[in-house]
Amino acid sequence: MKVKVVVHDAEEGGYWAEVPALPGCVTEGDTFEELLANLDDAIDGWLAADAE
Repeated sequence: MKVKVVVHDAEEGGYWAEVPALPGCVTEGDTFEELLANLDDAIDGWLAADAE
């Protein structure tokens, strides 16, 4: 599945991201690579919770 993700620089360093199509689906990471891994988990968790 492809979703649009909006990535932001975090004020305290690192990054945070939101998935506009999935309300409340946000995550953060100290590095861009960590952010991408956390996004996978956040999206999977959001979809699993929505399915219930």
